[in-house]
Amino acid sequence: MRLLDALASAFINTFGITQPSEQTRRHASWFILGLLVIALAVVVAVGMVLYHFMHS
Repeated sequence: MRLLDALASAFINTFGITQPSEQTRRHASWFILGLLVIALAVVVAVGMVLYHFMHS
């Protein structure tokens, strides 16, 4: 969970967002994790499609 909190803090500080309360920070951490998982899934899916078409 520390990595997730550090990631959320980095995101919040990078974009100059007002420091949230602890509960809001926790929600933001999970939201950011969800976005990263979705982005990774999209990259993997695109890579698999490209690999499939290049080796067919």
